[in-house]
Amino acid sequence: MFKLAMYQVDAFTSELFRGNPAAVVPLDDWLPDATLQAIAAENNLSETAFIVKPPTALAPPHAGASAHAPLHWGLRWFTPACEVNLCGHATLAAAWVITHKLQPHLREVAFDTASGVLRVVRGLEFLTMDFPADPPVPAAVPDALVDALGVHIVEYWTGTTMNLARLESRKAVEAALPVGTLDCLEERNLIITAEDDDYDFVSRMFGPFAGIAEDPVTGSAHCLLAPFWAARLRKTTLNGWQASQRGGAVLCELVGERVKLSGTCVEFLSGTICVPS
Repeated sequence: MFKLAMYQVDAFTSELFRGNPAAVVPLDDWLPDATLQAIAAENNLSETAFIVKPPTALAPPHAGASAHAPLHWGLRWFTPACEVNLCGHATLAAAWVITHKLQPHLREVAFDTASGVLRVVRGLEFLTMDFPADPPVPAAVPDALVDALGVHIVEYWTGTTMNLARLESRKAVEAALPVGTLDCLEERNLIITAEDDDYDFVSRMFGPFAGIAEDPVTGSAHCLLAPFWAARLRKTTLNGWQASQRGGAVLCELVGERVKLSGTCVEFLSGTICVPS
């Protein structure tokens, strides 16, 4: 039996018990996948982020890279049921732990991930992540989805790993209540969204196939939401509100084929966990 440090951070919020909680576990090197999955299942949060500090996680030098470029940390994300290729709130939480706990002198963190190199910059108020945009394309609305959500779907779009349904209003987004199964999604996450008066848009995200009935605040969903709403609202800087029970704000900026997502974090706990040898 050995012990590991672990932090639990509420991401995309400045208030405890709001936003999206993520666990962050720093490692000296990767543990077996089965152990990582078991820790995530035990935490039973939508995501557990595992980070491996440099130089173990240091990527090969990039052509033309600055000598002062940040060292690359390794980063992987696990839900209670599986590993995923991209998670926004757990990336924000991991960057917060590094820049506030492990190496508070840092103002920029680079992560090597399954989705490429992801960079996070620490500002005076926000952490800003640089993610690949995922502009969705139009698709036919599955008839079964209308029955499952219980609300009218205005239009339906699909991205790389998520589908997006635009609803009539914020009231419709908040009223939607999936019942039964979402088998019609073919094991893809579902975003529902609408334009809003207080924010540029509101959204909710359901990920039953990843073991997440409803995710409180989903950074990766905004890789679709930002380009989707930027085209409709004719603006590249947008304020999003994820209208889950916990709720959380995501500031979005569309920059070419990238999306900058900004938010804040609050620490809930820090301690140690016990892992079998």
